[in-house]
Amino acid sequence: MAEAGGAGALGRFLDGSIPDREALPWYVAPVPAILEDLGLRFAWLVVAVNLAGTAFGFWYYRFQFAFEPLAAWPVVPDSPMATLFIALSIAAWKLGRSNEVLDMLAFFGCLKLGFWTPFTLLAFHDAFLASTPLWLYLFLFFSHLAMAVEGFVIHRYSDFSVWAVAIALLWYGFNDVVDYFIPIVGTTHHTQLPGQYVVDGVIQHVWSIHRVAAAGAVVLTMAITFLALTTRVEKLQRADS
Repeated sequence: MAEAGGAGALGRFLDGSIPDREALPWYVAPVPAILEDLGLRFAWLVVAVNLAGTAFGFWYYRFQFAFEPLAAWPVVPDSPMATLFIALSIAAWKLGRSNEVLDMLAFFGCLKLGFWTPFTLLAFHDAFLASTPLWLYLFLFFSHLAMAVEGFVIHRYSDFSVWAVAIALLWYGFNDVVDYFIPIVGTTHHTQLPGQYVVDGVIQHVWSIHRVAAAGAVVLTMAITFLALTTRVEKLQRADS
């Protein structure tokens, strides 16, 4: 285990150990080791940033909450829930109370929303830029990519247990169903996109827009499931060697 220490407040802030980096293939651990180590050493700062992002995300969704039934609220703010999951996952690890379910919810959430949001921002860039300030568009784009980076660091402290992967898949699979196909109540609940207007208090899910967002979400859920299970297999192979 690599040790970090130092004098003064910064030393106390950094003091602690981080897990060794396993020799995993690049496609399950694409983040450079130096960046992984930096994030793990500043874990509490990362937790704080994600909690701030969670608060911002719930504020960002305030208008959509007004049009969604209360029963659907848990499945509406996808990105804020993902940043909450990663904050709780890292905090649990730092406190010596690692939780595989939290880890996998964070892994799925950070990778899914970390890639889905930039995908939709690019797919509908003209409409987004017509209604969104450039600074906010860029902030949303790069902050969500940073979420994907966070997700790729989870392998350092999690075992990727199959049962935990299954629970995360159930949650995000359910989320895809109610977001794009069968709503809990009313209309489907995915993030409102440009061109999907509100008429008489109901979000209009224009099919030409809806199908692109749905395709991106479903493909990502499948890909992340494969990636999580591949990470599990790679970890087991190295443990046995």
